[in-house]
Amino acid sequence: MYRPLRRAGLEVIPNAVPDSAMPFVFGYRAEDIVGGFFHQYDTPRLVERLNEDWYDLAVSSGLFGHRREFLLQLPQGTRTHWASLQNMHSGRRAAPAVWTRVRLLERWDIMGRGAASAFLGIHAGHPGFGMMALDSSVYVKASTGETGIDVLAVRHPDRSENILRYLEWFALRDSPSSDRELQERIAVWLAGRAPSAASRSDR
Repeated sequence: MYRPLRRAGLEVIPNAVPDSAMPFVFGYRAEDIVGGFFHQYDTPRLVERLNEDWYDLAVSSGLFGHRREFLLQLPQGTRTHWASLQNMHSGRRAAPAVWTRVRLLERWDIMGRGAASAFLGIHAGHPGFGMMALDSSVYVKASTGETGIDVLAVRHPDRSENILRYLEWFALRDSPSSDRELQERIAVWLAGRAPSAASRSDR
């Protein structure tokens, strides 16, 4: 995993994910989104445009911490993003996603070499990833659709009523397909949230 991410310009910092990091982000709505962009597949200089706009969004939204570090979501026990997608569409339960701390190096190519590595997408110009600030204040997601690539930023996912409501539902969901490990991680995170943060989300 380290070598393909390094080629994309990401240095892995092992065993350095903050204990306070929220384990999963989902359930956001339009009011939670604070920025983003969309490019069709036939956009000229697609990879270059994607890289430029991703970096601008990362900077403006506050994704980067000290030394341009942030969290990258990778499937645990699954070697690539592509393998995770295959598991999902085959009906088998995919490995739980976990955060990995990374640093953006001076030379990078997230949307080209990164996506082509299959850890950050399917192939060059077809990204698929989740990224989060070290303090969980911003979540950036890239996905490929039928006609193009959609990248968005969610501000303060750890305070969003929509996201917190979804996580509470997910943690209590009782189904044969439920990811028990992820449910437990979410339940522990919800229980350990600071009272001040909980009160802010209720306003």
